[in-house]
Amino acid sequence: MQPKLDLMVLFVSDPLKSSAFYSRLFGNKPVEEAPTFALFALTNGVQLGLWSKRSAEPAVQVTGGGCEICFHTDQVDQCYEQWQAMQIPMAQTPIDMDFGRTFVALDPDGHRIRVYRLWENQA
Repeated sequence: MQPKLDLMVLFVSDPLKSSAFYSRLFGNKPVEEAPTFALFALTNGVQLGLWSKRSAEPAVQVTGGGCEICFHTDQVDQCYEQWQAMQIPMAQTPIDMDFGRTFVALDPDGHRIRVYRLWENQA
């Protein structure tokens, strides 16, 4: 039996602050929100959880930036411009890399959010 990936959890300092950030980023509200946890249902069926690193069990040993959540779009530069207008912090401006066009944004805890388009998906 192969399990299906349907939930990613980021451990955050303040789930309500992070929820407000992702609400702006995604343009929708969480389906669940509490002081220790918030949950977003994304359009592709995957959910994104924001869990307080102080209440998670077992205790969280790492901080943001150790991994990336990645979103595909054919409109990388337009997405970057939209997020820049929203004053989303950036770790990397749009750049052509070996796999495609990409940029990296940061959430309030330093989690990396990569937006990309593979070369084979050029419009």
